[in-house]
Amino acid sequence: MATGVPIEFAAVTKRFGAVAAVSDLSFGVEPGRVTGFLGPNGAGKTTTLRMLLGLVQPTSGTATIGGKTYAQLERPLSTVGAALEAASFNPGRSARNHLKVYAQAARLQASTVDVALAKVGLTDYADRRVRGYSLGMRQRLGLAFALLGDPGVLVLDEPINGLDPEGIKWIRTFLRELAAEGRTVLVSSHLLSEVQQSVDEVVIIAKGELVHRGDLTSLDPEGNVQVIVDSPDRTALAAALTAAQLPFTDMRGGYLVSGVEAAHIGHVLFTAGVEVSALHRQKSGLEESFLHLVGEGGSL
Repeated sequence: MATGVPIEFAAVTKRFGAVAAVSDLSFGVEPGRVTGFLGPNGAGKTTTLRMLLGLVQPTSGTATIGGKTYAQLERPLSTVGAALEAASFNPGRSARNHLKVYAQAARLQASTVDVALAKVGLTDYADRRVRGYSLGMRQRLGLAFALLGDPGVLVLDEPINGLDPEGIKWIRTFLRELAAEGRTVLVSSHLLSEVQQSVDEVVIIAKGELVHRGDLTSLDPEGNVQVIVDSPDRTALAAALTAAQLPFTDMRGGYLVSGVEAAHIGHVLFTAGVEVSALHRQKSGLEESFLHLVGEGGSL
């Protein structure tokens, strides 16, 4: 297994005529972590990733992998694996034969094809023609291609798009496992909710510019924590919250308590002998912060 290396964007700008798709963008991605690259559609995410992979030439600035541009890598497929959203496949070719073409071109052992297919759960469908694949299966095949050379760096553009709930759960776990192995994982999405359970850090861009970088707690500071709590005996629940000096708001699904973690509320109610029927943290604070940063007033 290849060792992960840092990815570095240094003052990267890309202009298409008079339009600046990406403007003076600088950030780094470290090994052993899953970094979410977020922004609304049209924010410049795919253009940024294409510059990193040598598919688009920056107007200025540099995008490097381990200190080298993609063109300077001696064994690109064994250094960085990429799955772009617009990946295309020959519909008449099987998944196994699709990967064989690239394995042969990169002078990889034939066994790497079966290893990659097994990692993404496509072994039983390896000889089926791609025209019969669902969108989710095509996403897995794109990921198998990214893993073909067992690279230390993974660059994935919207990998959760098209997956069913089981597939989403699988890929979230898989991304964490890749990072735990010491690989560098950069995953893009236009939806924070898709990646918030997987990432260690987020990089958010809007209109081609960096607007935020940090871990999820930087998007949802402690003061914005919101917890819904309910009980069959709401009178006792209200009394316990009041006695503990925990301000709350009455809602249809229970009481909304702000600024306190669910674990602390649960302890207060347990001590007071109050039966709890619901206790969960709201995630709306994250989404609201994200939407505010990217200048969106509604759902993405």
